[in-house]
Amino acid sequence: MPTAPAIDEGRLNEFMGRFVGDLGAAISAALVVIGDRLGLYRAMGDSQPVTAEQLASRTDTDARYVREWLSNQAAGGYVNYDPETNTFHLNPEQSVALAQEGSPAFVPGAFQLATALIKDAPKIEQAFRSGSGVGWHEHHDDLFAGTERFFRPGYSANLISAWIPALDGVQAKLEAGARVADIGCGHGASTIIMAQAFPRSSFVGFDYHQASIEHARHAASQAGLAGRVKFEVAPAKEYPGDDYDLVAMFDCLHDMGDPVGAATHVLQTLDADGTWMIVEPYAGDRLQDNLNPVGRVFYGASTLVCTPASRDQEIGLALGAQAGEARLRGVVSDGGFTRLRRATETPFNIVLEARP
Repeated sequence: MPTAPAIDEGRLNEFMGRFVGDLGAAISAALVVIGDRLGLYRAMGDSQPVTAEQLASRTDTDARYVREWLSNQAAGGYVNYDPETNTFHLNPEQSVALAQEGSPAFVPGAFQLATALIKDAPKIEQAFRSGSGVGWHEHHDDLFAGTERFFRPGYSANLISAWIPALDGVQAKLEAGARVADIGCGHGASTIIMAQAFPRSSFVGFDYHQASIEHARHAASQAGLAGRVKFEVAPAKEYPGDDYDLVAMFDCLHDMGDPVGAATHVLQTLDADGTWMIVEPYAGDRLQDNLNPVGRVFYGASTLVCTPASRDQEIGLALGAQAGEARLRGVVSDGGFTRLRRATETPFNIVLEARP
């Protein structure tokens, strides 16, 4: 029998320390969602110190539960504790991230997404065994809402100020009045952000998921955009219309079963001088380029959502959320586009501009 390798106690202890941190974060994810839903963070958003009893009174919750929740949050550095006054508070940075939903740093949506995926783990386990897919529509409802709330801050921070200006001539067209299709629009956050910024242009969002389209229509109505923004049920290879000045896809091309077919359809529906904006998760072209905290998040989401979603569709190419620019470039080229460039990037996204 081969001799078992010797254990390096230092490396083992280092790994166990990492494990304890990860376990605490995993368990605390549910508590972030609870705090968000009960308004506990919002009630602390003024950064003033409160006792557990005061916070419970503000939120009509039970003080004993709130005390335990606050203790967990303080241990994780999500709130601060003052032992002299027995009070807790959010500092301004924590408030921006946890209590202010419109903020570009708002994070509870990410935890809502994560806890939804834990609920769906049995479905993904079965997919591992069978090799079959799990459609986007088969996930827990919290995934749809959590995904919107997770991505919306990044879109709010970058879409109008940086991404569209990085595209050749697109901002001027939108300001003058352009026709825009947002494919895989989900709850419509990206579509609505663009429509609010460019009132002379018309926008239509397409998604195959009926429930998401219904949510997007309601959101557009609430934003006062119902007359200028439309949302329709249609898959990426079959959405109607032609001569669009801009077709946009936000964080969804890699989820498609046949992204080459989608690219081909985009080309057929674009104006001759139109632009396809492709926003994808940031990734290098080699696995070793992505072995970092951001890559860990995206590979996890890719295993639990993106790859199963693609496998549930025709062809099932399964690009994955860390496809990288080289693979994306191949998809775009195979779809018939002749020009592609990286227009800009953030630590979380790459923005590609494809032209006929």
